Amino acid sequence: MEKIALITDTASDLSDEMLSRYNIKILPFRIIYKDKEYKDRFEIKPQQVYDNFVNEIPTTSLPSVDDMEKLYKNLEEEGYTHAIAIVLSTGLSGIYNGLKVVSEEHPEVKTFIFDSKSISMGEGAQVLHCAELIEEGKTFDDIVEEIPRFYNKIHLFFVVGTLTYLKKGGRIGRVSGTIGELLHIKPIISPDTDGVYIQYDKVRGRKQSIVRLKEIGMEILNKHRCKVYIMHGDSEEDAKNFYEEFSKLPNISSISFGGCISPVSGVHSGPGLVGLVLVEDD
Repeated sequence: MEKIALITDTASDLSDEMLSRYNIKILPFRIIYKDKEYKDRFEIKPQQVYDNFVNEIPTTSLPSVDDMEKLYKNLEEEGYTHAIAIVLSTGLSGIYNGLKVVSEEHPEVKTFIFDSKSISMGEGAQVLHCAELIEEGKTFDDIVEEIPRFYNKIHLFFVVGTLTYLKKGGRIGRVSGTIGELLHIKPIISPDTDGVYIQYDKVRGRKQSIVRLKEIGMEILNKHRCKVYIMHGDSEEDAKNFYEEFSKLPNISSISFGGCISPVSGVHSGPGLVGLVLVEDD
């Protein structure tokens, strides 16, 4: 009989409640300062990262090989026969390849690793869907077949306070903004089908960027009934105001205020992020 483990990383922004409810295994990225290294989310909180930007902008790295090895040893000890991992976009991180190497050293646990091509609740929603399928008793093969189909239902968009942090961290993707920054042009950013950030649209000014974010969401809701997740990065007031406005729209099956994104994501996006994720209902 199959016993399927579900694995993700801290960039998925799943709550402790969801991780516990579905027994989701989570791998922490690493936040690296000159004098100390922290496990993302477990040893450092988002606000600590933002508050310390004035002193130092840290670098980030993959979950350690030791953490991955320990995870697989625990899976073997707990009798898991299969594992499904849904991880941060390969357009933003090398975790997919790192976990693939480790999983191949543990053939006793048959593993499928899926590139979410997304981040935050764009990734997290895929993990939750997989968790529900496991809970329903779906087979490993059935779930593996379903995951890519579900990916196509995900829409993620966000705005940031400044592009400085995305550029510094090398996560700027196909978003251009050097001259735009001087003109107060604000891009609406979204991952493309390769999981790389692109400029979905652009407007002038912070206020208009949030207005445009709402309009983009409305365009999708006009076509599909959706679950909605709203996140922020050191921009709680703007995100809560956005949540209040967006929650009044029709064709929303559920809406969640997910709170602050993970520290590792905050390092690269900087303060001022407001994010919107829509998941088409079946």
